[in-house]
Amino acid sequence: MIVVPVKEGENIERALKKFKRKFEKTGVVKELRRRQQFDKPSVVAREEKMHAIYVQHMQQKED
Repeated sequence: MIVVPVKEGENIERALKKFKRKFEKTGVVKELRRRQQFDKPSVVAREEKMHAIYVQHMQQKED
């Protein structure tokens, strides 16, 4: 549970901004979106491999 202490006289906009920041850091929304569809382990592994190849290619390109 996220708790945002609000001081006396503190702007509600600022408290809401703190809440949103804490909520974003928990990663709840990202996890929810990830769980909406099932990806086969082979597909996930293939995507990770392709990403690693891309990153390696970009690093070699910089050198």
